[in-house]
Amino acid sequence: MSQECLPKDDTECAKRLSRLLDFLRRSPSPWHATANMAQRLEDAGYRHLLETDSWELVPGDRFYVTRNDSSIIAVNLPSTQPLSSLRMVGAHTDSPNLRLKTHAAQRSAGWLQLGVQVYGGALLSPWFDRDLGLAGRIHVRLPNGQVKGVLINVEQAIAIIPSLAIHLDREANDGRAMNAQTQMAPVVMQADEDATLESLLQEWLEQQHGLGDAKVLDFELGFYDLQPPSLVGLRQELIASARLDNLLSCFMGLEAMLDADGDQGMVLVANDHEEVGSASACGAQGPFLADVLKRVNGQVGEGTEEGYIRLIQSSRMISCDNAHALHPNFKDKHDAQHGPSLNGGPVIKTNANQRYATNSATAAMFRDLCEQADVPVQTFITRADMGCGSTIGPITATELGVPTLDVGVPQWAMHSIRETAGSQDVEHLTRVLTAFFNQPTLV
Repeated sequence: MSQECLPKDDTECAKRLSRLLDFLRRSPSPWHATANMAQRLEDAGYRHLLETDSWELVPGDRFYVTRNDSSIIAVNLPSTQPLSSLRMVGAHTDSPNLRLKTHAAQRSAGWLQLGVQVYGGALLSPWFDRDLGLAGRIHVRLPNGQVKGVLINVEQAIAIIPSLAIHLDREANDGRAMNAQTQMAPVVMQADEDATLESLLQEWLEQQHGLGDAKVLDFELGFYDLQPPSLVGLRQELIASARLDNLLSCFMGLEAMLDADGDQGMVLVANDHEEVGSASACGAQGPFLADVLKRVNGQVGEGTEEGYIRLIQSSRMISCDNAHALHPNFKDKHDAQHGPSLNGGPVIKTNANQRYATNSATAAMFRDLCEQADVPVQTFITRADMGCGSTIGPITATELGVPTLDVGVPQWAMHSIRETAGSQDVEHLTRVLTAFFNQPTLV
């Protein structure tokens, strides 16, 4: 790995890696990730529009919209009118984790534990014996009667899920199923009859927002690993962190948008709920993106239904979600010709059964962009005897009809509490996405 990508150096690549590690650390939930992306957009001059307000858009406008505080769409309008095409990049803000149940407090063997639900397809075994924090959103009623949502991040080791000793489970290393109901409840303190989840929430609200007198109405909170993101390897070739799937794509898409020249129509969408199917008001299967694009077309596009269809068909979407890298200990899990390498460049993801949205036309466009940006490109196709995951790509293509392809940087340990990717690939894909946003003509 070249020295130019090490964060200790004062290069643009190194600064980007430093920003990435900071973003990952400060984004323990989809709500925090969205707030952090919104702040960077505001710092860059994007204005915040509310969906409940009337919009007045003009050529050259830059704005962003959020929904559920966990999904975000940023739009850069060109100075020319009417708007004729958009370069769109999509990602998702959510990651598999352990979410608190509504009535989470439970006591066992003298200990207070908090019951959890498994959000998404989490790899459960790595959650044991970790220092766990808690983060998410709480809705409260203030003394004046106002109801509002606030973000909470308990950035300290308040919980742990202890493993059972090998002496009491001699077959543990042979592999066994984890029971999320009976074996995954984190331990938070020795049982105290006065300690309740409600009292803990009030304490955190007071500490972080001065809202100790507010009434908790409901919450969406999840545990997360407190180990900070880091560069790993003798030459720092690797990034290790929670939530690389898919905050890494959110970060690269945002970096590319802010690096672009702004002359073209650009959209960045980061949806929540991809890990559980995307079927929600703010998920990719919901109407969020279409609602925003229809309003854009109505004011700076042709303004007609036919004009909207023309706009969509003249646009392109790159769905960014990480790809399975070839694992050195499990090489047989990949097709021999389609095992992408960490730091080998972005990966075009293809599936004949449309689990990915890529076709030859959109793949050709991306390969051409990689060539222009002097970036290597790889391909992932799952083994023919294995199932294939999916992304927001096919869902967005289905909902909008926009020509789409699926790409991502390669990674190991997808859906683990701590995942691994290549540090050089951050620069690789960011450069290609920037070239995409700057492309004057879409093919």
